[in-house]
Amino acid sequence: MTKYPEKPEAVYYFGTCLVDLLYPNAGMAGIKLIQREGVEVIFPQKQTCCGQPAFNAGHQDEARSVAALQVELFPKDIPIVIPSGSCGGMIRKHYPVLFEHHALESEAESVARRTFELTEFLVHVLKIKLEDIGEPVKVTWHTSCHAKREMGIEDEPKKLLRQLKNVKLQELEREDECCGFGGTFAIKEPHISAAMVTDKIEDVTKTGADCLLGGDCGCLLNISGAMKHSGITTEHQHIAEFIWQRTDKSNV
Repeated sequence: MTKYPEKPEAVYYFGTCLVDLLYPNAGMAGIKLIQREGVEVIFPQKQTCCGQPAFNAGHQDEARSVAALQVELFPKDIPIVIPSGSCGGMIRKHYPVLFEHHALESEAESVARRTFELTEFLVHVLKIKLEDIGEPVKVTWHTSCHAKREMGIEDEPKKLLRQLKNVKLQELEREDECCGFGGTFAIKEPHISAAMVTDKIEDVTKTGADCLLGGDCGCLLNISGAMKHSGITTEHQHIAEFIWQRTDKSNV
């Protein structure tokens, strides 16, 4: 069982490439959720990619070069929060191996040890309590492969959603199945990827949900694109943005 730290005074925030380029509101929502709990959020401006695309493609030297730039940005012994199980899994699980016998080995191990996926951090470290001020809505939840299998994220997102009194969570029948994105997998094996995402959107449609929620922007990008191509109008949203919108009293 993971031993979680006490509530810190400050954290680092690693925004991720997809959040930066395609889902900035999700990134800002995660920051605001943490700040609202009285925790300072430090966002190193020089952060870029965690190195996962190159790593998954087998280019370890290139991945290490990219990752080394990130390792040096988080020197303080405070948590690093990431709104992505995929990027979080890369850092927590693969950085120690990637930097084994390297000059930055101890720094990489420290960064890996201090990395938390956002919902994991909200539930286990901040022990956040939510008050829902939104209208009734029906949602479903997609679990990303890396969040579940590398970060060990289980019911943390659902624990947050179940605090929202006007939110009905209709679970997917085949929640644990991959959506077919897998980064470069979708490019290398497009036909297999397309079949997998077709299964996923059929599962989403059967729930009758108004909105599909997820914690990884890659999955959301893939599934939402397939739904749009198929003429399916189900909304999609990162869980951080969804929770912030439903609990932000400044907009009431």
